[in-house]
Amino acid sequence: MRIAVAGATGVVGKYVVEVARARGHEVVGLARSVGVDLTTGAGLAERLDGVDAVVDVTSVPTQKQEEAEAFFGSVTRTLVAAEQQAGVRHHIALSIVGIDDVPTGYYRGKQLQERLVREAPVGWSILRATQFHEFAEQALGFVRVGPFSVVPRMLSQPVAAVEVAEALVDLAEAGPSGRVPDLAGPERLAMVDLARRVSKARGLGRRVVGLPLPGAAGRGMRDGSLCPSTDGPRGRITFDAWLAG
Repeated sequence: MRIAVAGATGVVGKYVVEVARARGHEVVGLARSVGVDLTTGAGLAERLDGVDAVVDVTSVPTQKQEEAEAFFGSVTRTLVAAEQQAGVRHHIALSIVGIDDVPTGYYRGKQLQERLVREAPVGWSILRATQFHEFAEQALGFVRVGPFSVVPRMLSQPVAAVEVAEALVDLAEAGPSGRVPDLAGPERLAMVDLARRVSKARGLGRRVVGLPLPGAAGRGMRDGSLCPSTDGPRGRITFDAWLAG
């Protein structure tokens, strides 16, 4: 197969590229580094020539609803329009477990993305996954005050990014599958504890302070709304195994 990856240089995207190539597929990266602007479509048409499936793992660093909806809306509309014109048969989007129950601006953007994918004239699949193991280290940099890192109090069931990539390539090989069961890791864990373990293991010297975020979003993060509520596939790689790798 010829698989295009939007967000090919990101945390999950790089693994999608590796997994797809290891399985013998041809991979086309869709990124600014190769002259593609996913918000405008510049340089996109020629990159989709002969592509069978597009895997969208793009992201944007914002919690503002307007910015998140603008990004995910423009990227999804642009990709779908170009796919239809190029004859691409399958659009695969990576989303997040719990976005319907935790009202943040970023998750509103992901909800818009999912709606646009479902309404698209191209065959589609949507996989929701929990936070990646890598999120704990990212959280250390959200708010830094001297040696202190402020990390939101949240309950998570993190999964290894490489296992998310494997599931996405599985979907590309399977063909349009609609909304598939949520993917999560093997353990429910507190993000504050994970951040502390990362800091210690990496020798980062960060002192982690847990902060309960206000409002419905904060309550949802703390009460497990970002964890799967139904049975589904579970990753094999524990957080400790990932950290030791």
